[in-house]
Amino acid sequence: MAFFVDHPEGLFLVLLVCFVGAVAFGATGLRRIVSLPEDGREDFNIVQQATLTLLALLVGFSLSMAVGRYDQRKNLEEAEANAIGTEYVRAELAESAVTLKMKDALARYAQLRVDDYLTRDPQQLEHIGRDTANVQAELWKLATQVAQDKPTPIGALVVAGMNDVLNSQDYSEAARINHIPLGAWILMILIAMFGCIVQGYGTKGTLKKGMLIAVLPVTVALSLAFIADIDSPRGGIIHIEPQNLLRLLQSLQH
Repeated sequence: MAFFVDHPEGLFLVLLVCFVGAVAFGATGLRRIVSLPEDGREDFNIVQQATLTLLALLVGFSLSMAVGRYDQRKNLEEAEANAIGTEYVRAELAESAVTLKMKDALARYAQLRVDDYLTRDPQQLEHIGRDTANVQAELWKLATQVAQDKPTPIGALVVAGMNDVLNSQDYSEAARINHIPLGAWILMILIAMFGCIVQGYGTKGTLKKGMLIAVLPVTVALSLAFIADIDSPRGGIIHIEPQNLLRLLQSLQH
């Protein structure tokens, strides 16, 4: 399931096939097993409306969860850029030789963070992760040197700023792997399947005459794929653009 959530286009195709099959099963197989009498259609309509209403609520709640996580990732990207920019300015408080090294390392670190947001290739991401860890170790070593050279509130300020830089990356990565729970996906898909079966079961006439019932499978499949797209930082077409980090990087290069 995690694979499909990270590939919304594949999730859409799989769900569409499953939902259309559920409608066909309800309209043909289930109606042959259990017929729907006309005097029971009113009660059936109540059950059908309740099922679709529950599905709509679950989709709405899940979309809200996905959007909340998307906004959180955007805010953390902004916080990360602010932390790097602040520490870049605080580097002026160190000795001149350390200042140059720290600024250069921070500029390289900002570029790596931009690359991490823009890259989708797993091998390149692994390489970026290793480089990021190396630069982080270099930055912390420089901050430690500042603390040793200046055991004063000034040195503490530089160290605290570097700590914010390193923590901001951890926060961003934690938010990136925070997804909608798998149980919520399973529940939504099961209720959507049941809703499609009910929709097909309640249709009048043949499937050919009632092609409007295909609207439900397409709509639900698109909705779930859209939620997966928002909830997947590296999959689909909706991504966090590192606008703040790019703006910071441009200012550092001037």
